[in-house]
Amino acid sequence: MKKYLLTLSLTLVIAGLYSQTQTDDGKVEVITCSKFQITKPLRELLAANPFIETYDMKDKVEMKDRKNRAPYSAKVNENALPIGQDEACQKTMGKKILLAPIANWGGQSSSSYPPDPSGAAGPNHYVQSINSQYRIYTKTGGSVTGGGPFNLGALLFGSNEGDALVLYDKFAGRWVVTEFGTTNNFYIGISQTADPTGAYYTYQFTSASFPDYLKFSIWTDGYYMTANTSTKRVYAFERDQMLLGNVSSRSINKTFSPPNDGGFACPLSADVDGQLPPLGTPCPIFSYEDDGWGGTAVDRINIYNAAVTWGTTPSMNITLAQQLPTTPFDASYDSNWDDIAQPGTTDKLDGIGGVFTFRAQYRVWTGYHSVVLNQGVKVNSTTGQRGIRWYELRKNSTTGIWSIYQQSTYSPDVLNRWLGSIAMDDNGSIGMAYAVSGVNGITNVYPSLRYTGRLASDPLNTMTYAEQTAAAGNSAQTGINRFGDYSHTALDPTDGTVFWHTGEYIAGGNPATKIFSFRISTSGSGINENSNTSSLNVFIANGSIQIKASNLPSNEVLIVDLFDINGKKIDGKTLLPNSNRVETSFISSNLAKGTYLVRIGNTNTYFQKVTKVIVD
Repeated sequence: MKKYLLTLSLTLVIAGLYSQTQTDDGKVEVITCSKFQITKPLRELLAANPFIETYDMKDKVEMKDRKNRAPYSAKVNENALPIGQDEACQKTMGKKILLAPIANWGGQSSSSYPPDPSGAAGPNHYVQSINSQYRIYTKTGGSVTGGGPFNLGALLFGSNEGDALVLYDKFAGRWVVTEFGTTNNFYIGISQTADPTGAYYTYQFTSASFPDYLKFSIWTDGYYMTANTSTKRVYAFERDQMLLGNVSSRSINKTFSPPNDGGFACPLSADVDGQLPPLGTPCPIFSYEDDGWGGTAVDRINIYNAAVTWGTTPSMNITLAQQLPTTPFDASYDSNWDDIAQPGTTDKLDGIGGVFTFRAQYRVWTGYHSVVLNQGVKVNSTTGQRGIRWYELRKNSTTGIWSIYQQSTYSPDVLNRWLGSIAMDDNGSIGMAYAVSGVNGITNVYPSLRYTGRLASDPLNTMTYAEQTAAAGNSAQTGINRFGDYSHTALDPTDGTVFWHTGEYIAGGNPATKIFSFRISTSGSGINENSNTSSLNVFIANGSIQIKASNLPSNEVLIVDLFDINGKKIDGKTLLPNSNRVETSFISSNLAKGTYLVRIGNTNTYFQKVTKVIVD
């Protein structure tokens, strides 16, 4: 494949600096970026550098990633639970009416198997990445001048290796594009503004381990990364310096030993929506273990805390914070990764077993913090049907203790469901999107994309909405079993009740991707309630941060807080709304120039809104 490199307005190549010290519980590696570039704005380069390659979809090109994935063909412990049916299985479809997609368009196609789609929404754009391209759209799917598609290497040092991820850092108003490269390299591009067609700061780091199947997340003190590495590691990147384009920005990683990791070990670091956690809060890292793996393994979620101190001599400490026993599940998968049945063929697809699938969405609420997770499991050990086990975990803000608030395996009929991605909106409603395949009665369901959801007030452990189809497949994939190692559900940064998802389905025997958005209707009526959404207007006037909120869900006591960009609380107050409205202010004349966050929320109703304000 040809590789192209953007014309650079600045290119700096810096010798990689490594500092390694041995600690009691792991090996620390501190790295300064080995290459740094500032690109020209993408919108200026389209006419001269289209960076578009054509593909013959008849040629199946398998991505050579997942180097370290260890297969498990069967349970080592044949007495492992559950035996037969999953005890937590939701066997019937929800009855509430789910809205049809708000936006829904075809994403990029690639000759790579799988295309590995990832994407996020910003204030005015949606950006999608696949192997080995990315493209910028309007939020209705329209073309954007300077929006590509581009080869990933056009932005990231000529590398088109893949496993790219796109995040929107709403707290800083920046786009983050990442991928791995050869010889243990990984790359991060950060837009200089909220406009994804503008210029980017780009960084190359080189580590001791190849970062296969990497996952990135946004946290208060850094961008965090986990990967399927031969030596288990957690990485953190110096977010505040990278946002400034500092050529000496650093990364730190540390080895750790997850108990009973199952071989295919790629834990997930928490990825924040809503409000940044308080400054100094360790980043939680989530993995699971299955009693079917034998030895001392039990069905449970393992939670680690990764605490980073940057300073002159960076340090990282990783501790096993808690282990949460779950309702028994069977996470075993085929030794050749042939898990998902398709209509009309004996060829099966990879069910992506052994890991929590992206993301581990983290939210700060008044009185507690929450995380939603999901994993692929066998619904029935006899039939081999696959479903999605999902969880909502909660951490008490006072004690710091985690618990499982709810858990369930979503499998409301005989179809297979897998490769889910889950998130929670500003109202506490949960949306989950996923792939589906199989034969339901006499109806063939080729690999397709669907979604479902629940309200915070609904009965626990249940997706209460009837699922909707966003993309209907029309054929099976044969000759290769690789299917979407990634899918991605993100929350809209300007409307915290809109979910955005990109995932894979099969059209014409080949992988295709879809981009769509949806909202969980609070009444279950199927009527778009956008006009009744609460609004939060924050602006600077007369030396104060003025706050006006309307269409609040209730007149219950409202908590209003002001934070800096690192999650440190500056001020706060408790107010009683009148007619579902409230107005208040914070003094801004004594604040340093910079970006601040205003959050409103309450303790009795699942409600929270966060918006950004700039003091200059």
